[in-house]
Amino acid sequence: MPVKILSVDDEIDLELLLTQYFRRKIRKGEYEFVFAHNGLEALTMMVKHPDIEIILSDINMPEMDGLTLLAKVNEMRNPALKVIMVSAYGDMGNIRQAMNNGAFDFATKPIDLDDLSVTIEKAIEQIEYVHQSQKEHTQLESLKTDLAIASQIQQAILPRVFPPFVEWTEQIDIAASMHPAKDVGGDFYDFFRIDDHRFGFVIADVSGKGIPAAIFMAVSRTLVRATGIRGGNPSDCLTYSNHLLASESVDCMFVTVFYGIYDLNTNEIVYCNAGHNPPYILKSNGTVTPLPMSLDPMAGAIDGLEFHSQTCKLEPGDALVMFTDGVTEAMNVDFEEFGEERLERTLETVGGQSCEGINQTVKDQVASFAKGAEQSDDITLLTIKRL
Repeated sequence: MPVKILSVDDEIDLELLLTQYFRRKIRKGEYEFVFAHNGLEALTMMVKHPDIEIILSDINMPEMDGLTLLAKVNEMRNPALKVIMVSAYGDMGNIRQAMNNGAFDFATKPIDLDDLSVTIEKAIEQIEYVHQSQKEHTQLESLKTDLAIASQIQQAILPRVFPPFVEWTEQIDIAASMHPAKDVGGDFYDFFRIDDHRFGFVIADVSGKGIPAAIFMAVSRTLVRATGIRGGNPSDCLTYSNHLLASESVDCMFVTVFYGIYDLNTNEIVYCNAGHNPPYILKSNGTVTPLPMSLDPMAGAIDGLEFHSQTCKLEPGDALVMFTDGVTEAMNVDFEEFGEERLERTLETVGGQSCEGINQTVKDQVASFAKGAEQSDDITLLTIKRL
């Protein structure tokens, strides 16, 4: 598309002069000139040609002078529209005023067309820069909108109704939350019914952050749920999930997973820990004990691995508190981490609270410790309590 230039001058000879000098660029379709003889005509031409990008305007004209026209152009607030003022060499007062009022540049009469050509080229460079910036801004706004929608979708796929199993509310309490560090996160939690006395639950943390982690999170969650809902051993579920994730992994992404099956008849938990932070068992007497450190690696990193199951049991009043490293690695303004010791001390104070109360106390303590420091990682908690 040619750059459209509006020349505003009451001297008719200037039209011939410009079209003759720039004839090659006009023939090549690089420039297109339109003409007006005063400010009022210029405004009319701008309505007819809204794609005008450069205005060459004389200052002293009848009906509406160039300074008034410049003021009208400024009201349009179009950063891609550049005004080059033209006036007699001795009219430096008006030229200075025009420059102070936002003119891009100026030329003096008699016009040096070679110099004017250079000035127009400079204006075109600035216009192209503005257009590129506007394009990037539009893309950024579109991305922000997409991220906001993605965040809503991500939160929507995580269970948010508590208690999730109404018929078991006298036996078990469950609460969970996920707060991403960015618009979308890589953490997730889930729980699902397997049969009339067992349910599966999972908490996981995908490597990386942002959109790639969110996509990998959605794939991992779907895969673990679809496999786990069949009711097989957690180790078999993660062995199979690891095979599929590793074979399709991009940029060596992986996910740490703690997946367990709770049996309401025995209150026994069969679980498999694929490289995740060991959860804590919060005893009814207030003592806090971590589960054994996992010997299995994260899922999705290496294909062909075998994962292993372990067991634990909840006594009446005991709770299993699961978390992602966004809790223990939360930093304050001095770059100190919240750490496992602070988490254990916090859990020692929440005896008798509901799962929601336990999670909220941990989140409050992390926020108090951070003291306004930027959240560096997703913070996710999942707590199950035997009533």
